[in-house]
Amino acid sequence: MSMTETAPLPAASQEFHRLSFTGKATEYFGIWIVNILLTIITLGIYSAWAKVRRNRYFYGNTMLLGRAFEYHARGKQIFIGRLIVFAYLVVYNILLAALPIAGIVLAVILFFFFPWLIMRGLRFGARVTSYRNVRFDFVGKMGGAFIAFMAGPVMAVLSLGILAPLASRWMYRYMGNNLRYGGRAFTTDPALGPIYKTWFFSALIVILGLLIIVVAAFANLSLIIALIDNPEAIPPELRTSLVFLGVFGYLAVLLSFGIAALFYRAGVRNIAWSSAHFDGKHALKSDLPRFGYVWIAVSNVIVTVLTLGLMRPWAAVRMARYVYEHTAVRFDGDVGEILATVQQEGSAVGAEFMEFEGFDFGF
Repeated sequence: MSMTETAPLPAASQEFHRLSFTGKATEYFGIWIVNILLTIITLGIYSAWAKVRRNRYFYGNTMLLGRAFEYHARGKQIFIGRLIVFAYLVVYNILLAALPIAGIVLAVILFFFFPWLIMRGLRFGARVTSYRNVRFDFVGKMGGAFIAFMAGPVMAVLSLGILAPLASRWMYRYMGNNLRYGGRAFTTDPALGPIYKTWFFSALIVILGLLIIVVAAFANLSLIIALIDNPEAIPPELRTSLVFLGVFGYLAVLLSFGIAALFYRAGVRNIAWSSAHFDGKHALKSDLPRFGYVWIAVSNVIVTVLTLGLMRPWAAVRMARYVYEHTAVRFDGDVGEILATVQQEGSAVGAEFMEFEGFDFGF
């Protein structure tokens, strides 16, 4: 249920005003279970409307200065976007089987078309979001999307992760510098040095996980060699132990990469948000504790798996509350006057998107 109660706006202050999340796991469970059941019954068709119900709940319970954000997308828009993507995949697979050359050509076309889909997806997400009856907007171009979401990740992979901070900087600059609220711009220019510092600690986590595997492998090196040379000579109980060692190694590597990725994600978010400004003077801030974020994410996965997915609503609400309570904005001047001016100037900007915001392609 959307909460849009009006709270008294604070006077001019240099204090950061934090976001909050007022949703409850018990409330969201009802929405979540109905979404799951209807999606199954309709063979996935309802998933578009399920996304709308979910986003309206989470946006409607995300509060800043006593007012909630709103999500205006319609299930039909999301469904049409997904239908277009599904139709493309069907045509692509048919052509690939019947006429491989045509399938390859279609794949190449999608490769160059993909940045446009990303750009349109970001624009759609912004334009169907509002705060205090003023819509957001996204004005990024296709070339920027190509650099941020295709060239950057490919460069990071080819450099074995060494250039990942540069790719992250490109992505956040593309998203942050092209975001608008009421026609006024957001800007961000995260410094590369702090991002590399976060990357370094994340790399240490990965190295630590790999070292654990190496030590365990060396401790059982003679058994591994014997198993390769003559498997029948190894007693069944020792073979079982080696299997468990392999499973342990796989899980350790997976866990170390997962924790490193979460640690890096929280650190980069803090750097990018804390270097961002709205309208050139109002500062944003993120002080998400990196280890706390990792703990929330990992424990959420564990609890969700152990309960066969039934605690997923609790996990989603828990994460949203944790992230938003570590996100803030500081207004330079009287908050009431600033927001009133944005509302007055931004109402016309939002009106042109009321009838048609486009389609959500799921990218």
